[in-house]
Amino acid sequence: MSPRFQPDDTLYKRRNTLKVEYVPDDIVGRDNEIEEYEAALQPIINGEYPDNIFIYGKTGVGKTAVTNFLLNELQASAEHFEVDLSVITLNCDGLSTSYQAAISLVNNLREPENLIAETGHPQSKVYRLLWDELNKLSGTVLVVLDEIDHIKDDTFLYQITRADNNGYIDNIQLGLIGISNDSTFREQLDAKVQSSLCETEISFPPYGTEELQKVLEQRADIAFHPGALDGDVIPLCAALGRQDGGDARRAITLLRKAGDLARTENAEAVTTTHVERAQEKLEAQQSMDIMRDLTEHEKLTLYALITLAAENETPARSRVIYQRYKQFCELQGRDPRTARRMRSFLSDFEILNLTISQMEHRGQDGGTYREHELNRDIATVVDALQTIIGEFGAHQSIVEYLPDSGEQFASM
Repeated sequence: MSPRFQPDDTLYKRRNTLKVEYVPDDIVGRDNEIEEYEAALQPIINGEYPDNIFIYGKTGVGKTAVTNFLLNELQASAEHFEVDLSVITLNCDGLSTSYQAAISLVNNLREPENLIAETGHPQSKVYRLLWDELNKLSGTVLVVLDEIDHIKDDTFLYQITRADNNGYIDNIQLGLIGISNDSTFREQLDAKVQSSLCETEISFPPYGTEELQKVLEQRADIAFHPGALDGDVIPLCAALGRQDGGDARRAITLLRKAGDLARTENAEAVTTTHVERAQEKLEAQQSMDIMRDLTEHEKLTLYALITLAAENETPARSRVIYQRYKQFCELQGRDPRTARRMRSFLSDFEILNLTISQMEHRGQDGGTYREHELNRDIATVVDALQTIIGEFGAHQSIVEYLPDSGEQFASM
């Protein structure tokens, strides 16, 4: 009996190159940003004190990819020219305080057997340990803080950007690279921190359609066999990626998902139909993630709307949705939010593309009001809201959309 899983390389040569983590040998579509970045890093090879660099732009615009690419090039150049250089990278996702960031950097600099506990130390001791670890190094030290905006207070950034001026380090030339998805982050910083951190600022704007096409063509040449893609596939992926805010990660993921669909169907080539279906799947998954991350009262507002949709009562006026939402809250002893607050939830849903709303004008006597309806099918929203439905009970209108006909859900 032959194995169930068989190797299949009919379309792909190197599928892994369509993963977000892959860093290509060359970066396309970011020439201006790379030129600015190179100029900011050049003092290191000259043996000069590095500038601090602040990189900002939305998700998927190449900030981290360009940083990794240029730092690899910088380290290779430093080795060639015998420049003493250390690069320390810290992802700040999950590090909401300066205390956590300082401890993480200390542990990043230490051997695994000498790590310090994440709690229980006086702050002054943590920084003393940090200066001790940094002073064990020599030459130029670059500290890269990815997703720097997760750190919600200034203490860590103040300490590290002014460590030299304050006499805490003496053996090294310390430089900082901060990378943020939030362009307003620097405006929230203390003036002294802002001036130190943002000596050189580089903005990464969203990719345009032509730039995305160059990125996708580069990846496709590596990932797919010749002839594996129909001619319109990359232009369509680029156009859809541009519509999604110029996010290269999203466009690359779309191309990979389309390739996977084509491979599953044993298709001879990836077509625009595969791309369109992959886009639908990605949008559905994105919607699911968004809905699952809503607050309780946001979920209850959406729950109220889907019950009205299931009863064919949409588009529905805000006040009608509010009455249903208020009913759900009262049945479970919850205090409902105000009607105004619930309307803000509905406005957010429209921005997130979960709903569609329109203003209705009924003449001088009828007045003006807004009506809302779902922009996703009822079954998808019910699936995303199963936790809240399980807690508050299944409204009779949506029972047919529940798994196993809603047998495990209490009725409402």
